[in-house]
Amino acid sequence: MPEGPHRPQRGATTIEEVARAAGVSRQTVSNAINAPHRVRPQTLERVTAAIRELGYQPDQSARSLRSGARRVLGYLAPVGDPLDPNPLMAGFLEALVDAAGAEGQRVLLCRPAPSAAIDELVASRQVDGLVVADVLERDPRIAHLAGLGVPFVSFGRTGPGEPQHWVDIANEAAMSTVVRHLAAQGHRRIGYLGVPSAPPWMAARQAGFLAEAHRLGLSPAPPASTVPAVRALLRGPDRPTAFAAGNDLLALDVYEAVRAEGLTVGPTATAIAVTGFHDTPLSRHLHPPLTSVRLPLRAIATALIARLLPQIRGEAPPTTGLELPTDLIPRASSAAPQAGPERHRAGAPFG
Repeated sequence: MPEGPHRPQRGATTIEEVARAAGVSRQTVSNAINAPHRVRPQTLERVTAAIRELGYQPDQSARSLRSGARRVLGYLAPVGDPLDPNPLMAGFLEALVDAAGAEGQRVLLCRPAPSAAIDELVASRQVDGLVVADVLERDPRIAHLAGLGVPFVSFGRTGPGEPQHWVDIANEAAMSTVVRHLAAQGHRRIGYLGVPSAPPWMAARQAGFLAEAHRLGLSPAPPASTVPAVRALLRGPDRPTAFAAGNDLLALDVYEAVRAEGLTVGPTATAIAVTGFHDTPLSRHLHPPLTSVRLPLRAIATALIARLLPQIRGEAPPTTGLELPTDLIPRASSAAPQAGPERHRAGAPFG
């Protein structure tokens, strides 16, 4: 039986063959794949037909040409120091890539801080939507993206009057759980180490610490923002017996201050209890291991993708933010019970 016309195997066709079949240049085929808005509709239709006929479908280009979607999400990475990277953002990025991949999406990592760079990214149609992190009060990126009308979500809450496309953790409730945990260990005088000019999430943690300490009738020390301030409290007449830190790196500062004063961190009656926040990998490897608040990074990433994709499909954006709970992971630094690992949901009663 004679064979029919030979059809190239999927992926075997070159871009030059597509160009010849469509009667256009190689660059026109490239534009049709990567920037279809630059190609006249009649030409785009001809190139699309050639791609379909020849089976040339690199990187889901055929689907992109049909739908206009790139299936790529941009992540506007926070500005940081490569020699002092943010340990939380690495875990979040991994979770975001996994969550996007589960929905057939890829993530383009970029850092277009100036508004003009964001405009260029959106105008070039390299991405279908954007994920923003480390959202500050009256963050100019939020207003700019809202003005552009581009689909976006944020890890970190936005303010009143701004789009409520955010996902965040319950920072105040998480720190309340920390205070209740320390109080359950018998601590009445507890210190707090934060940062000066705190960003919103750090300010919320300090507020949650103070509110819960006062609610429980404790005697919290004045919040500190430097190692010398912690050392001064440890030398004072009413020395705290425990410190809650706003993140794990600050908890390291408390360890340093405690040891500089000739004291120890840990579960003994004469030691200073310490807690952190974020439960980064270093928490498990400190001596003693650090009690810390674990963020649900995979749940956060999944929720962000779930809130972004409907916007890309043209559906109405969310009108309220989404707040997710955290887990407290007690370890030896705060005299955790020896019976076994505990896990306390932020906002739940401490038992």
